[in-house]
Amino acid sequence: MVHNRSVPTSTMLAHVTCEDIPAAVAWLEDALGFHEHFRYGDPIAGVQMSLGDAWIMLNTPRAERATPARLGRMTQSLTIVVADVDAAFARATAAGAPVVEDLNETEYGERQFVVADPDGHRWLIAQHVRDVAPDEWGAIPNTG
Repeated sequence: MVHNRSVPTSTMLAHVTCEDIPAAVAWLEDALGFHEHFRYGDPIAGVQMSLGDAWIMLNTPRAERATPARLGRMTQSLTIVVADVDAAFARATAAGAPVVEDLNETEYGERQFVVADPDGHRWLIAQHVRDVAPDEWGAIPNTG
């Protein structure tokens, strides 16, 4: 595989549409701890950011891309796994992030919470706290 310094080596780079990219960058840095790698365009058309090995590209709206706030509904959510979800929750709430789902422990072994960003995107922040086999909580493994 060719190494490209402009694109992260992780296997997924989520594109997130934002009405106000500078405000989104500030929110992601303050509330969730993301780090900006680069930006492009004048005015800003995109910003690449990361948190651990989770990578995102912020983009401006176009005819085929809109924010959940503009659509009036959520279109997807993003899950970020962190080492200390309690610290992440404290950071997010201290930054004033609207909590959609309070900090809780799931039947499938995660401790997690959900916050909404100013554009209406939902961010699920999780920590693995115990190993649970999928069939223990009702999931059906694919055996084929």
